[in-house]
Amino acid sequence: MSISIDAACFLLSDQNRCEQDEDFIFYGNPIARNGSVIHKELNTMDKEAILISFTNVPDHIMKIAFTVTIHEGEKLHHYMQDVNGLYLRLVNTDTGEELFRYEYGSDLTKETAIVVGELYRYNGEWKFNAIGSGFYGGLEALCNHHGLEIEQSISEVAAAAAVEEKVLTPIDLRKNIVQITLEKKNLIGVVARVGIVLDISGSMQSLYKKGVVQEVVERILAVACKFDDNGTLDVWVYDHLFSRLPSVTEEDFDQFVNKHIMNNDAIHKFGRNNEPPVMEDVIRKYTIEEDSGVPVFIIFINDGGVVKPTKKIIKESAIQPIFWQFVGIGYSDFEVLKELDTMEGRVVDNANFIHLSDMDSVSDEQLYDQLLNEFPSWIKSATTKRIIR
Repeated sequence: MSISIDAACFLLSDQNRCEQDEDFIFYGNPIARNGSVIHKELNTMDKEAILISFTNVPDHIMKIAFTVTIHEGEKLHHYMQDVNGLYLRLVNTDTGEELFRYEYGSDLTKETAIVVGELYRYNGEWKFNAIGSGFYGGLEALCNHHGLEIEQSISEVAAAAAVEEKVLTPIDLRKNIVQITLEKKNLIGVVARVGIVLDISGSMQSLYKKGVVQEVVERILAVACKFDDNGTLDVWVYDHLFSRLPSVTEEDFDQFVNKHIMNNDAIHKFGRNNEPPVMEDVIRKYTIEEDSGVPVFIIFINDGGVVKPTKKIIKESAIQPIFWQFVGIGYSDFEVLKELDTMEGRVVDNANFIHLSDMDSVSDEQLYDQLLNEFPSWIKSATTKRIIR
C-alpha cells in the first residue's frame, strides 16, 4: 500500500494563529514572502525539509509549527496506524550537525494529520517543543486549528474532513477525536454520565467574557456525547454559592454560557470560591436523586484558590461512583489539587489533577488525552471494589 505523506509548517503570531494564507508553507506555497522559510522536497532519506533562516523570520512570527498529513487519508482509508518510521530532525545546515531527532506516531491510530513539534521564541532565543499530537480530518483540521479557512483550490482537502460526502462540524470532529482517545485508553463500550463544574469566581471573569468558558463547554460536550447514552452534559457553576444549570446537548450548546450564565440574573457571579457546597450537590444528584450505579465522570474547572475542606469531600466520596477530574487553568500554584495523587485514606483513588495554563493553546487531542488519562484505572479499581456496577 502506497501512502502519500506531506510536510508543512504554520508561521504563527503571538495569538497562536496563522494570520494569513501566505504564512502557511507547504508544497503549494513553498516560500515565505521574505524567503525566511522554504519548503523543499529531497531525494534522500529525509523526504522533505523546511529550511529556516532565523535572522530573517519576521518579528511578529512567534512560533513555527511543523506538521505532516496523509494525502486524501479519509477518502483512501489511510491512517497514521498504517505508517511507520516517521521522524523529525533539526539540522544545522551550515555544519551538517544533527541537533535533535524525534521519532513519533507509533501511538496513533486513525488520525490523518500530526502536529509534530514547534519552534518558539523564548527570551530572545528559539526553542523546540516536541508534540506528536494526531488530528482526525487531515489538512483541513490542521488549518482550522491554526486559524485558517482552507480554500477549495488546495487539492482535494475538503474530502479529507468529509464522511459520507458531508463535511464534519466542529462538534463532529471533536467527537471523532474523543473516539480515537477512547480506543487508546481501552474505554470503548464504557458508559458514563458526564458533568462539568465551572468556577465563576472573580478571577474567572475575563475568561467568561472572552468566550473561553463557552469553548470549554463545547469541548467537554464531545466527551459526554461519546460516554453518555443520551449525549447530555450536566453543568454546575460556583463561586461561594452554586447553581445547577440545565444540561447541555448538541442541539442547544450554542451560546449556552451567555444564555444560561452571563445573562441569567439568578446566577451568582464573580465572588470568592468555595468548592464543597457544589461538590455535595454533585454527589446528591448522582447518588440520591438519580442513583443508577453508572460511573460518573466530573470535569472540575478551577483557576486556583481551592479551599482545603475540598479534600475531605473527595475522601468521603471515594465510596461513590464518581471520578473527579480537576483541571487547573491559569498560573496559580494549585497547592491543594497537587496533593490529590498522594492523598491517603481512600478506598480508591477517585480524583486527578491536570494543569493547563492556557486552554486556548491546548489542542483537542492533547486535552482529551490528559482528561482521560486516569479514568480507566479508576473504572477498574471501582469495579473491583463494587463501587460501580
